[in-house]
Amino acid sequence: MGRSEDSTRARLFEQVSSLTFNLSRQAVGALAGRVGGLTLRIGSTLILDKAQRKRLSAEQRAWMKRAGEAIHDARTTAGLSIDGLAEALALEDKTVLQAMEQGSATVSFELILRLTSLLARNDPIPFLISLVRGFNPRLWALAEDWGIGHLPTMIERDRKWMNIYRGNEAVRQLPEAEFNQVLAFCRSSMETAMALRAGRWTPPPVPPGDGAIDDAAVRASENGPGSSA
Repeated sequence: MGRSEDSTRARLFEQVSSLTFNLSRQAVGALAGRVGGLTLRIGSTLILDKAQRKRLSAEQRAWMKRAGEAIHDARTTAGLSIDGLAEALALEDKTVLQAMEQGSATVSFELILRLTSLLARNDPIPFLISLVRGFNPRLWALAEDWGIGHLPTMIERDRKWMNIYRGNEAVRQLPEAEFNQVLAFCRSSMETAMALRAGRWTPPPVPPGDGAIDDAAVRASENGPGSSA
């Protein structure tokens, strides 16, 4: 019984590995056609020791740490162990994956694509960009030359907005009409904030009789009953 399960699991890993490898080649082929040629193995696989990590900028170390956490979270969500992930990717040495999760490795674009196609099928672009930014500095330098270096920041901002919405269960349960009212208020608030930032916002005028302050009434209240103007 155990041997049969192992055999089934092995076939599954083989199918997944084959599929992700083919997806990687297709993705790279499409990218190569747009940028005039690109190799799957752009970037080298290197496990960094402490001395090598110290030579990196603080920003790069932070991106590597963030990318490693993304792999760990996606792997555990998928129910895969390090050994299982290495087998699915047809990697002989799992220490590369361990180093990636610890934020202490650089790897090829091919491996990044295969990890993305296996662990982030439903939302691949943020995952792919995070891994490229963290684990393939050479390719990221090219990406900045192509003018897409701002994408991680934009995606991170989008995620922050989404987290505000996802973190408020009461808003998510509103009827459609009430939700649209809240949405309109948020949109108006954003426009007002941007106008304030640009220094071009002025308060709307208050119509007479609609909350306008009566100066005489104010003075009378300050002077007390029976006082004259």
